[in-house]
Amino acid sequence: MYNVMIVEDDPMARRLLEIMVTSDESYHLAVSVESASVAEVYCMTEAIDLILMDVCTALHASGLDAAIKIKKLFPQIRIIIITSLPECSFIERAREGGVDSFWYKDPFENKLLDIMDRTMKGESIYPDQSPTSNMGLATSSEFTERELDVLRELISGDTDEMIAERLNLSVHTIKKHVKSMFQKTGCTTRTQLAVMALESGIVVRGI
Repeated sequence: MYNVMIVEDDPMARRLLEIMVTSDESYHLAVSVESASVAEVYCMTEAIDLILMDVCTALHASGLDAAIKIKKLFPQIRIIIITSLPECSFIERAREGGVDSFWYKDPFENKLLDIMDRTMKGESIYPDQSPTSNMGLATSSEFTERELDVLRELISGDTDEMIAERLNLSVHTIKKHVKSMFQKTGCTTRTQLAVMALESGIVVRGI
């Protein structure tokens, strides 16, 4: 039996994961928590074999950051990132951080069980790409990587000067990317662009 830790802040989603884990004879639910901030502590005190880790967890703790840190400290622990957010950077960050597998939430729990089984056998299971989301007249696949970087900073509400400094770009370049996204999405204001970005989940800042 593999000991499983679940890290999920949504009570209903966490309960569904708990039911799934306890219904399979190959897995034992060792601990279930709502925040990634305590995951590392449990890895030190419990014999954990597999972690099902949500990205956005309670107390504003990043499941991705926690997973990457845990993999460095406990490389033998398998970790599967689970999320419903289409943020384009999550897959790449998880891969680079050594996270074993990645799963986008869907109602078919047997698919996750299959990914769990294969991950415990040493496979690394990742989707080919993040889900395509709509943002105004555009889809997420129509934005360049740099536009997404700018969009991710734009939702902070900071000025072009502050965004330019963080991204090591000129203010002119920031304005140029914003204008390009206006044309693609049909948005006419920065606020409208930022609200659409937040609602679509195409970019998430601070996770």
